[in-house]
Amino acid sequence: MVQHTKRTLLKGAAATVGAATFAPHLLAQPKPVRIGYAIARTGPWAGGAQVSQEPNFLLWAEQQNAAGGLDVKGVRRPIELVSSDDRSDIETCVRSYEKLMGSDKVDLILPPWGSNANFAIAPLANRHGYPMLAPTALSRKLVDMRLPYFFSLLQQPDKMMGALVDMLKANGVKTIAIVYMDDLFGLENFAALNNALKNTGIQVVERKGYPLGVKDLSPVLRGIKDLNPDAFIGITYPPDTILASKQAKEIGFNPKFFYASVGTAFQLYKNVMTPAGAEGVLGMGSWNGKTSAGAKAYFDAHAKKFGGKEPDRWASGHCWAGLEILTESVAKVGLDRKALRDHIAKNEFKTILGNIHFEGSEVSVPGTVGQWQNGEFEVVWPAKLATAKLNPSKPVWK
Repeated sequence: MVQHTKRTLLKGAAATVGAATFAPHLLAQPKPVRIGYAIARTGPWAGGAQVSQEPNFLLWAEQQNAAGGLDVKGVRRPIELVSSDDRSDIETCVRSYEKLMGSDKVDLILPPWGSNANFAIAPLANRHGYPMLAPTALSRKLVDMRLPYFFSLLQQPDKMMGALVDMLKANGVKTIAIVYMDDLFGLENFAALNNALKNTGIQVVERKGYPLGVKDLSPVLRGIKDLNPDAFIGITYPPDTILASKQAKEIGFNPKFFYASVGTAFQLYKNVMTPAGAEGVLGMGSWNGKTSAGAKAYFDAHAKKFGGKEPDRWASGHCWAGLEILTESVAKVGLDRKALRDHIAKNEFKTILGNIHFEGSEVSVPGTVGQWQNGEFEVVWPAKLATAKLNPSKPVWK
């Protein structure tokens, strides 16, 4: 991508030099704004990264450049993306960002995908003094580090699991079973879920961890089916979300509430399970095209650019909101990274998700729950943010 972007800029420069024979003033072209990132294009993180983040980076840069470039305190400058594949590997990710900020000295950075990568990169960005607006970092530990240059755009585990438990309790759930990914994301959300369940009267009949890259969850699901819980909670990544759903369908495990965390809000989930098969499934989601006029415009632009590929109804929206915040901040204070950090920390921003501000590193968005209904992933909890009413009894898998 870097080479492609640079070639595009060089073509423009060559055309400018040719034109300068007749119009010398055209030589004074604005310097590009170099924006760097490393993200998973291969490996187990790619499924999430290539839905929730990188497509948004590309769409944003294209839109800004089509408007004449990024507004830097009143001067439009073209965006040059400097990017690489982190191969779903923490060490590669760290080396890439160290190079971007240390030797390449890009003007700005965009974040990597996922809690683990953000946990590694956020302290590095803070040390180099680069603001980082992270749409896929779900880690209370990271937020509680209080890194001045780090801003988490996602609701944290206590908010998301708190909203889920509030919904379950309000709908009379008595028993649940939990499976969770055995990594930072899974363990933090598992702990937050257990904490939210205290003093609710809801009994946990099973708790099972599983490793990254798991290929078969059917033995665990068969055991849970025999326990007949009211609700199944999967703290899962996109491949595991689909795996658990497909295998639950195969064995006929169909609790009243079936919740799988990351990936349920993806178009891919609906495509794999079919709209009828996805009906009633719950997961992490916080917006859709009904949320605001801006959300609808973003959704349509994304689908148009990527040949019908839709943004997911959770982190994609938070990613776009972060890009809106970055755009507004650069227009106000320019590329001075300390000034950018201060502006982001102290102000409220109008985004496709509504008005957003930060309390320390944490975004001011409450926890939410989404559910597939009639081919759309609706926000169903809490009521004040809902785009549709909760269906409190999942239909049989189809």
